[in-house]
Amino acid sequence: MTDTDEAALYGVVQGVATITLNRPDNKNALSVELVNSIGDHFQTAQNDEKVRAILFTNNGNTFCAGADLKANQPGVPQPTARHSFVEILDDIIESPKPVFGRIAGHCTGGGVGFAAVLDVSIAADDIVIGFTEVRIGVAPAVISVVCLPKLRRADASELFLSGERIPASRAAEVGLINRSVPREKLDAEVKEALDKVVRGGPKALAAAKQLVSKVPQMAREDAWEWTAELSQSLFQSAEAQEGITAFRERRDASWVPKNTD
Repeated sequence: MTDTDEAALYGVVQGVATITLNRPDNKNALSVELVNSIGDHFQTAQNDEKVRAILFTNNGNTFCAGADLKANQPGVPQPTARHSFVEILDDIIESPKPVFGRIAGHCTGGGVGFAAVLDVSIAADDIVIGFTEVRIGVAPAVISVVCLPKLRRADASELFLSGERIPASRAAEVGLINRSVPREKLDAEVKEALDKVVRGGPKALAAAKQLVSKVPQMAREDAWEWTAELSQSLFQSAEAQEGITAFRERRDASWVPKNTD
């Protein structure tokens, strides 16, 4: 099997691991094969100390069409599942490394949850995004866990109930993704965002992700206590000492990827 035959492709450049969904003929639907490949590559990226951030993108005109409806047909053999979609969503949330999305294709069903769970998602402005589940007699149940915290109740009700596809610009307005840009500017916009993030310290980035995820769910008294302890541990860390020294010396910190990587 060649690299181009793989369900998801993998590569690392200057500290960024890119995972490319590579089943365009099946609209990058979440088949067991694709989920296994995504899960394997995500683990590889997590275990590679040179990887500072992870980027998901797609081949073809669809980023992800959600559940693989063809897989449930009688007589269609399925590989053994090593990973689940829920596991991948949770791993992205818990990942100490920032996870970005270069959303270069349409997102429907579970694909909306995939785009929404990423720390930063930047989409081409010619794509559409939609919770289309009700149109086939189901509901966006699992992905509601990651989508509802980003949506106003009014927007969630309208989008979940209508099943309508909305342009990427509207998806950004309601908070499902960060922003949409003209397709010809997508690569430059994603690169600029990644270049900024990898300048942060690894432990600091992991802590920043925890703040976004945990503080909104805490009681205020608990949040004060937990964040004070976290802040103290960060300021006392070797990483902070290097960062402060680098700032004073007007140089890049040691963790910033070099152009020769």
